Amino acid sequence: MDDNKIHESRWIILGIMSLSLVIVMLNNVTLNVALPEMSKDLRADNSDLQWIVDSYALIFGGTLLVMGALGDRFGRKRALQLGLLLLGSASAAAAFYADSSSDVIIARAAMGFGAALVMPATLSIVIVVFPREERGKAIGIWTMMAGIGAPIGLLVGGWAVENYDWQMVFLINIPIILIALLLGLIFVPNSKDSKKTPLDPVGAILSIAALGTILYAIIEAPILGWTSSEMIAISGIGVGLTYVFIQWEKRVEFPMLPINFFKFNGFSLGLVAIMLASFVMFSFMFTQMLHFQLVRGHSALEAAVRFLPLPMGLMPAAANSDKLVAKFGSNNVISLGLSLMTAAMVIFTTVEIDSEYIRLACIFALLGFGMGLTLAPATTVVMDSIPSDKAGVGSATNDASREVGGALGIAIGGSVLNEYYQRNMIVPEGLELGNIPLESFPAAMQIGGDLLAEGNLLGLALIENAQHAFMEGMIASATVMGVIALINAILVKLYMPQKVAINSTAEE
Repeated sequence: MDDNKIHESRWIILGIMSLSLVIVMLNNVTLNVALPEMSKDLRADNSDLQWIVDSYALIFGGTLLVMGALGDRFGRKRALQLGLLLLGSASAAAAFYADSSSDVIIARAAMGFGAALVMPATLSIVIVVFPREERGKAIGIWTMMAGIGAPIGLLVGGWAVENYDWQMVFLINIPIILIALLLGLIFVPNSKDSKKTPLDPVGAILSIAALGTILYAIIEAPILGWTSSEMIAISGIGVGLTYVFIQWEKRVEFPMLPINFFKFNGFSLGLVAIMLASFVMFSFMFTQMLHFQLVRGHSALEAAVRFLPLPMGLMPAAANSDKLVAKFGSNNVISLGLSLMTAAMVIFTTVEIDSEYIRLACIFALLGFGMGLTLAPATTVVMDSIPSDKAGVGSATNDASREVGGALGIAIGGSVLNEYYQRNMIVPEGLELGNIPLESFPAAMQIGGDLLAEGNLLGLALIENAQHAFMEGMIASATVMGVIALINAILVKLYMPQKVAINSTAEE
């Protein structure tokens, strides 16, 4: 496809990249709402269910840098198409042939590889086909689709489980992937590193080991305990591998990820802003799914519908953030977005069990608006700080910061919630539970419901106490998120440049 045709088709290409991106983001969260049904059908225990979820995230996040580098070297369209094929094939295998938790875990891991090929390719292709003056708008729309993918994933997952079965969560991928594949074959050009830079196999192995170990540590921390000897050992290995990776990349002639990129404040602070904004978003979504289902008694689908104000706030903010950046500067717009996220968390600390949903809807919309003003300009700053020949690696670094931030948000947000829940949980006087544990909120709600069904009114007291303790934990978690967003806003305001010149020589 010649340059003229690429230019003419750029908005169609952006639509195809957005569709491909949504497929990846959907699979990050869609399966979560199907876990209860899968546990019954596949006789999966808690460990199996955890690995069904985590195998995708671990492989996806761990291989992002390598897959982005392969796309740069051998062609981003090829990486995109191969990734979509892997996602579609693994989804079909899980839907039609999986009859054990092990089968699903293997399929999810294969989907993680596919997603790691797709996501960096989508953004790097957008960077290549759009001229400089339209890049901010295009990245804003790309970011918008990345941001709404998770809430839509919850909605799709809830619909699939309520109306069909857990297999539908995988089946729904297939027609969407086929459409993206066909349109990609027709419209998407193939672009790659014109310098044909040699690969960095040692750096690739080290990046997978470092990122994979760090993500594994984050995922396992709430279970092992943040200060346990196992956690300290795994974290130490992750930090050590990261150090070795950095030293290798500094020394090797053709590094996979040139470390001097991080000398640019736009690149490093942009990644920090993306990571911490994702921390807040995924942590909040995690706690609110529990809130809507277990405190307010909604089904998975009803809970997911209540998330819609978030993407409704995010979409216009992300899509139009380029205009604000042109007028006020990247640092001011990103700092404003983070400040709005802080405000949303502050308002959320006033929420009570009987608060009207309209208050929650406004908080979701404000949070989404702040997310849009943060993620879109921060992504543009990151991508403008690196040369186009490294667009795949730059995109992968951007995506990895989202994954690490999201994983940290769920792990830390969940740990804070659980800590404060246990501090405030009071077993009603006269209720003898023996060895039955009440460490988890869902367990307490289940036991309380069973007691009520038997006519024991102490079950109602147990439920009320558990709900109160959960709300205390949820408020504490929101407070942590608000503090993190505020610190992030200050750092960006003070140290991120207002304007970032597009870099064509960063690797030299």
